[in-house]
Amino acid sequence: MLVFSGCSDKGQASQAQSGSGNGGNFSGKLSFYTSQPEEDATKLAAAFNQKYPGVDVAIFRSGTEEVTAKLQAEKQAGQIQADVLLLADSVTFESLKKQELLQAYKSPELGEIPAELADPDGMYTGTKVMATVLATNTQKVKTVPASWKVLTEAASKDAGIMPSPLYSGAAAYNIGVLIRTDGFGWEFLQAVKDNGMAVIKGNGAVMKAVASGEKSYGMVVDYMVAREKAKGSPVELTYPEEGVPIITEPIGIMKDAKNTAAAQAFVDFVLSEDGQKLAAEIGYSPVRKGISAPEGLKSISEMKILSGDLAKLTDEREGDKQKFIDVFGQ
Repeated sequence: MLVFSGCSDKGQASQAQSGSGNGGNFSGKLSFYTSQPEEDATKLAAAFNQKYPGVDVAIFRSGTEEVTAKLQAEKQAGQIQADVLLLADSVTFESLKKQELLQAYKSPELGEIPAELADPDGMYTGTKVMATVLATNTQKVKTVPASWKVLTEAASKDAGIMPSPLYSGAAAYNIGVLIRTDGFGWEFLQAVKDNGMAVIKGNGAVMKAVASGEKSYGMVVDYMVAREKAKGSPVELTYPEEGVPIITEPIGIMKDAKNTAAAQAFVDFVLSEDGQKLAAEIGYSPVRKGISAPEGLKSISEMKILSGDLAKLTDEREGDKQKFIDVFGQ
C-alpha cells in the first residue's frame, strides 16, 4: 500500500513553484510512461537528451489503458515505477488525480499554453491537439464523405474500422463524448456495429487497415492520416461536418517520482518552444501559442469540437467501456 506523507506534499508544493531551473545539471534515470507511438517517444527522449545528456530516459510504451493498468498493478505492489506520464487524454489524468497519484507542477512555460488545456491545480497539462477524424481509402471510395453518417450507410457495410476503448485512451474518450452528444449516442454506435464496424486494438492498426485497402473507412487520430498520406498512401482525412472529439495528450508527474527534478525538466522541455516545434515536426498540432499546425492538419481554433463534461466522463468511463463491451461483444 502506498503511504502519502503530508511533509512530502509540502516539499512538492515548493518544487511546483520553483521550476526546474537548477542550471541544467540533471542526471539519473527518468522513467517515462507513454502511449505515444514508439518512434515518436524515442525522438522526444533524444531531443530532451540533447539538452540534458546526463538523464537516462527509460521508456515504457503501450496503449493508454494498458499503461494505466500497469500503474494500478504497481500501486498494488507498493511501488510505482513511473516518474513522468504522457498519455492520451485528460480523463485519464483526472482519474489519476482523484487517486492522489500525481504531484503538482506548474511549469514556467505555462504562460504560452492556453489556460483551458492545463489543470488548474497543476497536476497535468495538454501537450498537443489530436482530433479523431474520418480516414478514407481513396482507391476504394470515389467521393470522400463529409459526415460520420457514412459509417452507418448500407453502401459502407463491413467497410469501417475503429480502435478499441479497452486499449486506446483516445478511443475511450471518443466513446464517452459521442454517447453524450446529440445526434450520436449509443444509437449511433449500435448502428455502426450493425453495419459491420470492425474493432481493433489501437489507432495504428486502424490506420494500417485503411492505408492497405483492407477497410475503406477508419475512425482514427488525425496526425496518423496526414503522416500516411505524406508517405504516398491513398488516404484522405476529413474533419466531419458534425464535429470531432479531441484529446490533448497531457503530461504529468507522479506523486512518488524518484527523479522529480528531471521530471520537471522533461515537462518544461515538452511545453517549451523547442519541444512544441519538435511536436509539429513529428506531425502533431502543437498547443503552444505562435507555432502552427503541420501541413494537412487543422489547429484547435479551426476545428468544430465535440466535447463532454470532464467530471462525468471521468466518473463514468468504466461504465462506458462495459456498455461498449455489451454492444460490440468485445
